[in-house]
Amino acid sequence: MKSPRGRQLVLDLPHRSALGRDDFLVSRSNAEAVALIDRWPSWPTTALALVGHAGSGKTHLAEVWRRMSEAKIIAAQALARSDIPPLLAEGALVIEDAAVTDLDERALFHLLNLAREQNAFILLTAQEPPATWRLKLPDLASRLKAIPMIRLGLPDDDLLRGVIVKLFADRQISVDEAVVSYILTRIPRALAAARALLAEIDRRALEEKAEVTRNFVARVLRELDQGSLFSDDEI
Repeated sequence: MKSPRGRQLVLDLPHRSALGRDDFLVSRSNAEAVALIDRWPSWPTTALALVGHAGSGKTHLAEVWRRMSEAKIIAAQALARSDIPPLLAEGALVIEDAAVTDLDERALFHLLNLAREQNAFILLTAQEPPATWRLKLPDLASRLKAIPMIRLGLPDDDLLRGVIVKLFADRQISVDEAVVSYILTRIPRALAAARALLAEIDRRALEEKAEVTRNFVARVLRELDQGSLFSDDEI
């Protein structure tokens, strides 16, 4: 992709198809987690915990694994209303936001035991490590402490830059390197922030038939309600 000044913006991070979603970019902040996801089905145990703050890419990486393994997916809060054995019918299951306060602990404990018996796989996602969850069932707490945990760090500059460049390319918007650098220094360390800002830039550029320059981006940022735009929603 050529910038207006003729310079090439190079997307030099390794990436993989997210199977129906945007490419998942790899950097130092997520490489270890991606490597362990890639090892499936040769995981050290039948259950893993994927931990990371909102905006770290946790939901996206869980979706990559779900498509890879053809897993079912369920919110942890829904376990209490579910018939447990059918959840493992496909041999794999993603349980999202497992650190909820109203978690059905017996249902989760039953699922973990059943997965081990059937050699099925469970990927738990949460913002905090299982060891910090406020659990009342000692057997579940012990079991969760024993499963491997993979942590996603907040996006580093390499990852955020790669995402920004890719989002511009996806929208066929040519920008100068200075625009990317300017954005990097002014958004939160969250992938959702980059996506939200680029969507707004794209919308306004089309609406105003404007070239996306540093000054244009600066104006968009000044006019935005950043508190609502850069929320903690996952991607």
